Amino acid sequence: MTETILLYPEGASDARGTAPHDQPWIDVYPPFGEEFLGEGILIFPGGGYAGLSVQEGEGFAGWFRLLGYHAFVLNYRLGSQGYRHPAMWNDATRALRILRSRKDEWGLGHFGVIGSSAGGHLAATLLTQWDRGGTKSNETLEQHSSRPDYGILCYPVISMKEMAHSGSRANLLGENPSLDLVNSLSAEKRVTPETPPCFIWHTVDDPVVPVENSLDFASALRAQGVSFELHCYEHGAHGLGMKDGHPWTIPLLPWLRTQKRNLAG
Repeated sequence: MTETILLYPEGASDARGTAPHDQPWIDVYPPFGEEFLGEGILIFPGGGYAGLSVQEGEGFAGWFRLLGYHAFVLNYRLGSQGYRHPAMWNDATRALRILRSRKDEWGLGHFGVIGSSAGGHLAATLLTQWDRGGTKSNETLEQHSSRPDYGILCYPVISMKEMAHSGSRANLLGENPSLDLVNSLSAEKRVTPETPPCFIWHTVDDPVVPVENSLDFASALRAQGVSFELHCYEHGAHGLGMKDGHPWTIPLLPWLRTQKRNLAG
């Protein structure tokens, strides 16, 4: 890591205090490899909106930077610290706008996002609820798009409905959210033809986040004509990340090459 970027240097308008957990930030990891030089990846660690997994943050960054990516880990605000939606989504959209505002400084052309578990929900929310930037905004940063170029979802929480992970839902929405709020944060309900391409993987016997989350999101992508690749593995614990030599990165690599070609073309 070479740099830490505060999302709100003057403090967020909805901050609950001035402690470190009230000041979300991005950790910047420069590339080691060369294959994906000029590409950026924004990483959302999982943790049920209660914590942030190091292995799904810094651990993922290490793998991507070996490929040549500029890797960025977002330390977003959490329900365990008293925050609820839209604080986390605000952090995600602002983080991507910050990266786009500095892309020339880093020599970057495109930005993908990757999220795991609840971080996968945050990534899926960004993938389905982005904007192209407000040219009329008084803040220059808000003029940059918050649309990722593609998304990678690892055993993601997708729905806030029947298949929701109860802990993630409570930390994000509170104990008794309205039906409208539940629907608005169920990413399978928000897919459009403009949703970016996605790579999704899950284990069928995941004991924490049901595989139906990924299946339903893939079905929604298919219904809207959005390009995606889905890998369901028969067995595996929740939260695998880069642990135990799981093979999910093997099909991911050619998929990433395809995205790079498509974006360059």
